[in-house]
Amino acid sequence: MNNLTEQFNQPSSQQPQGVMAQASASREMEEVKGQIFMAKSFPRNTFQSEQRILDSCKRPALAQVAMYQYPKGGTRVIGPSIRLAEVLAQNWGNLSFGIKELEQRDGESVAMAYAWDQETNVRQEKVFVVKHAIGTKKGLKLLTDPRDIYEKVANDGARRLRACILGIIPGDIVEKAIAECTLTLQGNNSGPLKDRVAKALNAFKEQYRVTQEMIEAKFGYNADSFSEYDYVELINIFTSIKDGMSKVEDWFDKDAGKQKTSGLAADFEKEQQAPKTEVKADDDKIPVE
Repeated sequence: MNNLTEQFNQPSSQQPQGVMAQASASREMEEVKGQIFMAKSFPRNTFQSEQRILDSCKRPALAQVAMYQYPKGGTRVIGPSIRLAEVLAQNWGNLSFGIKELEQRDGESVAMAYAWDQETNVRQEKVFVVKHAIGTKKGLKLLTDPRDIYEKVANDGARRLRACILGIIPGDIVEKAIAECTLTLQGNNSGPLKDRVAKALNAFKEQYRVTQEMIEAKFGYNADSFSEYDYVELINIFTSIKDGMSKVEDWFDKDAGKQKTSGLAADFEKEQQAPKTEVKADDDKIPVE
């Protein structure tokens, strides 16, 4: 009797989960069919989509964050940022994109970034693993707060999502958007870029004692190679320090200029370390340090 009762109760306990899973799968399938139907019924007008993208790139707020760049091997790596990629996807039309967390287990999450053109049925997706930890100066810090884990997955997924979107949007549209953002930045600034960068460097030195070497160490390349986006980032850092939102130490290494050990810097250090007895003063007008 007990065996019959167990056999009878076992399917009934599992039945609600199976019904819910089937209902969820059916709902998702109907949503996908609806999206495909709408995309086929109202196909995109590529000319209007391109114009919407270029119009969005004329906004200074977008142009300032449209590109990412970081130093690598003494050069700069530049490309469209996730913010520009999102604007491209939103204005291109009939394109579904996002990040999904597929599974969360001890110490890591499995997630997927995807972009799907519902008109052409072209799909890009990337599955990746996110460790629940962040790097700090003291080593890895494990994350236990669900909000911190969510933000870590979102941040790591942003790079994959950008790659998926750029794999769908035509390359010539992306290039036109980048060019339009560059024109927007140039149109909202007066004077040559070189002069504006020089003024910014001088302001950092006078007000916060941040030298050019410290700024170049933060960016990873010489100030002569700064672009419009570097200038915008430099101004944003200056404003952040001025408003008290951050400190100089949060952005710059005060010992950056002292860490150079080659070239003219090394020769200069040798001269500074020379014995003071070698310097002779003829009168009191020439100070000897």
